Amino acid sequence: MRHVTRSLDTIMTTVITPVAMMLLFVYVLGGAIRTGQGTGSYIDYMLPGILLITIASGTAYTAFRLFADIRSGIVERFAAMPIARSAMLWAHVLTSLVANLLSLVVGVAVALLMGFRSPAGPGAWLAVAAILALFTLALTWLAVIPAMTAHSVDGASAFSYPLIFLPFISSAFVPTATMPGPVRWFAENQPVTPIVDTIRNLFSGAPVGHAIWSALGWMTGLLVLALAAATLIHRHRSR
Repeated sequence: MRHVTRSLDTIMTTVITPVAMMLLFVYVLGGAIRTGQGTGSYIDYMLPGILLITIASGTAYTAFRLFADIRSGIVERFAAMPIARSAMLWAHVLTSLVANLLSLVVGVAVALLMGFRSPAGPGAWLAVAAILALFTLALTWLAVIPAMTAHSVDGASAFSYPLIFLPFISSAFVPTATMPGPVRWFAENQPVTPIVDTIRNLFSGAPVGHAIWSALGWMTGLLVLALAAATLIHRHRSR
């Protein structure tokens, strides 16, 4: 956490950049975008996508920090101490969870200042928090894999670029019905769309429908696979 708070680059990328994107979409592009959501503000529609981009940006720095630890030799020092071998990985994962939570709080606070309003009750807000936490865990464990296998710091962080780009080809910023055929098919069958739709429905107080099961399936499956792969790679490196 000290590394996070002392890194201006980390703060700018994980907090300021998503807020800047939110300002751009709402005040520059929002007036030309029609979402078909009645009279609701555009920020009510696009906030879930910004929250996912915030998490994707944050997990890139988790990969960077873990890669730096491995290259610095401190991992070998930890191996000689009476602690679990997995402690280092879990420390990075839990730090990512806390740091991303703080970034998300800042993002929601700015959205409220920009006019975001939600009739959701405490239960719906807790459900949104749980979904975002699960998404953070899944992406963080995915980030652990390139951090342990990459040969350069650029390679360790590059995995996040497709994840940051993925919300733009989903229902995060425009309805998928406005997209051409092949793009629409991809947008409707990739993991970001059901996650965004679920969060948006929870915020608006609408029924979540079947989207929540698709979202949970994608996130749980990714978390299990990434955790298993990261654990195997870490055991191999430890030997």
